[in-house]
Amino acid sequence: MVPQRGMAVTRRLLPVDHLLLAYLGITTLVALVRMPAYPRAIGVVVANALIAVLLPLLLRPGLSRVARLMREVYPLVLLLALYASLDLLSGGGAAVTHDRTVQAWEQGLFGLQVSREWRKAVPSAVLSFVLHGAYLSYYLLVPLPMAYFAWRRDLKNVRRAVFFVMATFLACYLAFIFFPVAGPYYEFARPDASFIDNLPARLVYGTLAQGSAFGAAFPSSHVAATVVANIVAFQGAPRLGRWMLLPTMLLTGGVIYTQMHYAVDVLAGLLVAGVIGVVAWVTSHTTSARRRIR
Repeated sequence: MVPQRGMAVTRRLLPVDHLLLAYLGITTLVALVRMPAYPRAIGVVVANALIAVLLPLLLRPGLSRVARLMREVYPLVLLLALYASLDLLSGGGAAVTHDRTVQAWEQGLFGLQVSREWRKAVPSAVLSFVLHGAYLSYYLLVPLPMAYFAWRRDLKNVRRAVFFVMATFLACYLAFIFFPVAGPYYEFARPDASFIDNLPARLVYGTLAQGSAFGAAFPSSHVAATVVANIVAFQGAPRLGRWMLLPTMLLTGGVIYTQMHYAVDVLAGLLVAGVIGVVAWVTSHTTSARRRIR
């Protein structure tokens, strides 16, 4: 497959634009409904309006090279704002969470609370270092395929990767809004100081202290987005996909061992990634088949 070279801007709405606008519409309605209970939800309405205004600016002709690149990846940049808005929609953690339900599922499936008992059963400074590091690798693994395709000026795969990764995040965010789960980081006793006495662990806890949306545990967006990023990497650059596979697997287990997610969160994240990955795979092969026919 020959990459579509160049980063020429399109003046029409892309599928990811429609996806984002639909999400903004849903969250605006949720914010308006919840404003009597959570007055700060008005911030979501204002932020969503500003994002909607931004899009036409990116459709103008004569954009610079940097602006053309931003036009392709801006949804991922906006994820920071969309993630922050989750706290406004939950009243800063005032919403009722469903941890007891998820813990019951965990107990029924595994006979124990895996995220609490695993690290106790297998205490290891080495595992703590490696798996906290794997948790942090999320911030590299998710944008990596888009960055690689952009470096190759492979516009087709940039757009595919952005769309499917964005779809994954937004699906998870909607689950967080309507079925908030705090997660074991908040529900269980924190690990002993010796368990987190390493640089990756300190960085993880420092990142969470700077801002983590409450109720954003189920499904695990860390797992879902990383697995989908791995899938789109395999589709557009198999060697990159193979390189990402091991850290993706370590991250999947690491979010449980480090007590950031219930095992059920991970299973749900894998389910989301599986559904979106199948859609990505089918659409990719369908498009290729149509081209061969033509």
